[in-house]
This record gives sequence, C-alpha cells and structure tokens, in this order.
Amino acid sequence: MSDLRVINLSTYTSPEIKEVRNKEYILYGEDNMYFQYLIDRYNGSPTNNAIINGISEMIFGKGLDATDSDRKPNEYAQMKVLFTDECVRKLCYDLKLMGQCAVQVIYSQDRSRIAELEHLPVETLRAEKSEDGEIKAYYYASDWTQVKQNTELKRIAAFGKSNESLEIMYIKPYRAGFFYYSPVDYQGGLQYSELEEEVSNYHLNNILNGLAPSMLINFNNGVPNEEERELIEQRIYQKFSGSSNAGKFILAFNDNPESQASMDPVQLSDAHNQYEFLSSESTRKIMVSHRVVSPMLLGIKDQTGLGNNADELKTASILMDNTVIRPFQTLLINHFEQILAYNKISLNLYFKTLQPLEFTDLDNVEDEETREEETGVKQDLASDVYLDNESMCQLADDLISKGEEMGDDWELIDERPAMEDESQIQSYFEFASVMTGDARKKSKQDTSLFRVRYAYSGELTRDKDGNVITREFCRKMLKANRVYRVEDLDKNSLANKELSPSGTNLGGYNIWKYKGGANCHHVWLRRIYLKKGNKKISVGRARKIISALPIDDRKGARFEGPAAPKQNQNPKEVAMRPIDMPNRGYLNPR
Repeated sequence: MSDLRVINLSTYTSPEIKEVRNKEYILYGEDNMYFQYLIDRYNGSPTNNAIINGISEMIFGKGLDATDSDRKPNEYAQMKVLFTDECVRKLCYDLKLMGQCAVQVIYSQDRSRIAELEHLPVETLRAEKSEDGEIKAYYYASDWTQVKQNTELKRIAAFGKSNESLEIMYIKPYRAGFFYYSPVDYQGGLQYSELEEEVSNYHLNNILNGLAPSMLINFNNGVPNEEERELIEQRIYQKFSGSSNAGKFILAFNDNPESQASMDPVQLSDAHNQYEFLSSESTRKIMVSHRVVSPMLLGIKDQTGLGNNADELKTASILMDNTVIRPFQTLLINHFEQILAYNKISLNLYFKTLQPLEFTDLDNVEDEETREEETGVKQDLASDVYLDNESMCQLADDLISKGEEMGDDWELIDERPAMEDESQIQSYFEFASVMTGDARKKSKQDTSLFRVRYAYSGELTRDKDGNVITREFCRKMLKANRVYRVEDLDKNSLANKELSPSGTNLGGYNIWKYKGGANCHHVWLRRIYLKKGNKKISVGRARKIISALPIDDRKGARFEGPAAPKQNQNPKEVAMRPIDMPNRGYLNPR
C-alpha cells in the first residue's frame, strides 16, 4: 500500500487594510506588515529595485528651487533651511517606494512659525481610526514586529489637527477606494517582482544544490496514521519548500522496501525556455506597472519600450517626465506650500530636472518662469531690447519729469557707481537722522544734512566711423542731466506691465537694474550731497567718514552707527552695466 501527496508552494496574496476592534490604529496588510512586504520586493527584485531608485532620483532631480528666488531672497532662504536636500530626497524615495511619505513638522515654542522639518520613515506610522471622516493622528513605532497587545505607542497629531509642538504631515495621493493608506502606483507589478525574485532564487539554489531535481521521499517502515503523516508533511514543508530549496517534493509512505515507489526525476520539459520566458515576462510587466516609457531612461538596456535613437529617447523622456514624474512632484509641492504658508512664505516652487537640456520641450513656453521650471536653468532677468523706441522714449520722459537739479544750497562731496551693497550708506544716514534730530525727508536717504541721489552716467556709444549709435532713451537721460531718488528707480515704482519685455513675466521694465537694455554701456552714479553752511559737520569730516565705509572696516571714524542691515542691499545688477552682465544683458545667450 502506498499513499502519495503533492505539496504546493506558497501563492501571492493581496494586502488588506484592517480595522481591529481593540486597536486605535488601522492595520496595513494582513499581519500589519505590508510596508515591509514592499521593502522586501524592492530588495529582492533587481528590476523593481532599479526602477524605484531611478524614478525617485528623477522626482528629486537636482533639488527643490523657486522661480522667484531672486525676487524673494529672504523667503527663499527660509525655504531652503526648512526643506533640506536630504529631507526632500528621502521624501521622494518613500513616496515612490511606499506610495506615501511623512515629515515631522516641528513648531517654535509659541507656534508662531514652523522651526524645523524632519523626514520620518513612513513604515513606522499607522493611521488612527477616523470617527468623522478625518485622520487626526498617527501612531509611531520604530519596529511594528515588536508591538504587542499592551505596547504603549506614541500618538502624533496630524498636520493642522492640534496645538502641539510636533505634528505629522502625511503625504499620499488619492486612490479610489482607499482612505487610510494609498497603494503604490506599481501595485499590479508586485506579483512579478516576487516572481522575478523567486526565479532567481530557484536558479541560485539549484546551482548550490548541484542542480538537483525535485524529490521523491520514501518512508519504508510502514504507513503512519493520518495525524502522523500531517505532522511529517508540515515539518518537511517548513524545511524544504520554496525557491530556496528549488521546487516541490513528493512524500511516499510504504509498508516495506519491496513496495517502495520508484524514484524518477521530476523535471520540466524545455525548462530553460520556460524560465527564460518567466524572467523576461516579469521584467516587462514590472516596467509596465511603473509606466517606464523606455528602459534606457533608467540605464536599463532592453528591447522594450521605445527605441534608442536620440529622437525617440527625447520623446520618451518628455512623456515620462509629464506622465510619471510630474504628478509625484506636484503632490509634494502642494503639501510643501501648505507648510510654507504657515510661515507666511509664498514661492513658486519646482524641482530642477535631471533631463538633458536638449530633451526639454520648450515649444509652447511663453514666459521665463515656465522656461526655468522646464529646464532648471536660472534665467538672467536682464532685459532684451524688446521695448520699441517709442516706449523707451516715453519711459525716459516719465523718469526725467521726476528728476531734480540740486540747488546751490547743496555741495557734492562723493560720487561713485551705485554698489550692490549700499547697506552701509543706508546705516550712515539712519545714524545721521538721529544725530541731527531732523525727521523731515524727501527720500528715505535724506536728512537735514545729507541727500543721496543717483545720476545716469556714461559716454555716447559710437560706431567705427564715429557715428553716435546710442539709443534715444540713453541720449535723453544723459542730456537731461538730472538726479533721482532711489524711490524713483526701484522696481515697485516702475512695475508697469505694458513695459515688461515681450514673452516674459518680469512685472515691468526695471531701469534701476537694466538701464537702457541689453548692450547698454551706462551706469547709475551714487552722489552724496552735504548741506552748505551747516554747523554740525564739515565737508572734510563728512568725506572722511564716507571714505571709511563699509562700517566694519572703518578706522578711527567717529561714526558708530548700527550694523549694516542685509535687507537694504541692492540687486547685483544695479552695480553693473548691461554690457558687463551675463549674455551682455540679453535674456538668452546670443
């Protein structure tokens, strides 16, 4: 008598999101270890590993930036302090691998601002049960395998749901039918990741075991009862099943050796072709699940997807960037903006792309901010000569009408090109205001003793034949010989939308920075005037003090004003002639 049984290998099961009555949190996966399952599939499948690494790097690109960083330097600096590259890179990685990510939001003591952000591994969190359609908190455990019935877990409030000093911003995309957790975007490829892992394990262990086939195991000392046979089967299954032991086994129970079952190799016909098919099929399906347009974009040499010539790779790169990468980036940026809004920071954020510049699609780009978002290349905001001559002349006439001629009551004591850092001169005049006790001003740089004005300066430009080729705008400004307050020249007073260079979003033509436009040879001179006949300070003494600036380098000067405030610094373009700017002042290289 012989009793034969076939032992099947394990099968794939989908994860569950479970609510257990005696627990305050929601389980993710049948054993609450679905995040670990994703990590195992990442570690075990080479294709899945490479794709997740590649896409997460594409999401991060070259880091978080803002198109308006030049216009909002203080806000930009605060953003970079909060969102460090290390933190953002980890969030990108978790979002792709786990389908969600989390960041600790740490407030100042008075909760007036967010002081710090820290990445928190999302696998350490479980969502609190919702009672009113909102997730108000998350429970934290460093290792959920060690959590027992009586384990006390740390409860951390969700962002905006408490008055505590620490909250969690949980970032996840919308998925139909899911509330607490979001499945990964490659959910349909997980079986194939596991298949790829098992096939590789099978081949490895076949080699380690001397290419042994599946086994038939004979017990020739009689047929045990049903209970004993079940126990033997269970123990052998635990010991020998799975890809790590290269296949199935067959148990045979016999009354004596003479009646033993014959042992024949259990081998697949055409096995090498079948395993080759399984390997290539799993690779293809994993790529499909991740929406990989061309494997070459991830450094994978394969015949799937588009071809490998430059045009097809460009098409693939643009398609993948728009359909796969951008949604992840948009999701992150939307949540980042919520954090910045708490600190009253508003920036146009974007991720600098890893795409080669020639792979970017700029056909429908109409403004410089969008161009920067697409290419990741900071644009020099100096103006092209897009304004027509009539508009430039009108701009000159308007400015000249605001200018003035200094009367005989004022003596010119210092003249030099306007500098990028004029905070010291600003501090000096703030001190002078206190010294004189006179608050009457026409400008923020005026006191009863001093006035600061700016003059348009430079020579007429001539061609090789000696003919004047200077623009009419510059001719008018030079001929007028007027001086202007800083308030007449700053961007706010000149933010006339109609005068913004064509195809840009600069908010107005800025004479203070860009003078007469690209290739312009002119510059603003800073002139300091002293009130004649005053009894407070002599011309010599005033010149000595001014020559001792900047404040930190002065030697022996009696001026003891405040430290130079950085917010009073001028844009760097103020101290430059457009001809000396990058690209000679043009928006784009010429």
